Amino acid sequence: MKKTVLSIICILCSSAIWAENNAPVQAEGRQQNNADNQGSISIINRPEIVGLWGMDIPNNKQCVEYYNFRGNNEVVVKSAQEWSIGQYQYQAPNNRAEVLPMLIMQIKYDNNEKDCSGIQEDQTGQIQQFFVKWINPQKIEFCGTEKGQQCFAILNKQLP
Repeated sequence: MKKTVLSIICILCSSAIWAENNAPVQAEGRQQNNADNQGSISIINRPEIVGLWGMDIPNNKQCVEYYNFRGNNEVVVKSAQEWSIGQYQYQAPNNRAEVLPMLIMQIKYDNNEKDCSGIQEDQTGQIQQFFVKWINPQKIEFCGTEKGQQCFAILNKQLP
């Protein structure tokens, strides 16, 4: 009986000592300095829209317009000879059954070349607002209303 009690006490003490020697788990939405990260876990929340998306152009079947939503809220748009860089904000609502997520993009730079539609327009400074309708994890639509009406573009997730 004494051996059993001593074994349990040893196991409990060794667990407490082990827990004190290990760094606490970090559950924040930002990264810390590498020296602080030893032995810890960082959880970074990224918008679900992050990644490369392609939109087929109805008038030009041989051209795809690409949207690369990066984790730092930067977006790069490539359409034929035109490319643009900007910032985006993706706002997911609390209740998706009532309202779609909103996407706001502001173009910071545009090289003013022709896009897939054959249009040449400098979009620098433009702010665009869409509502994102998720068809499935690999397909979304850009819509004009928060209820998912007036949808005008279909984007497909591109494989890495």
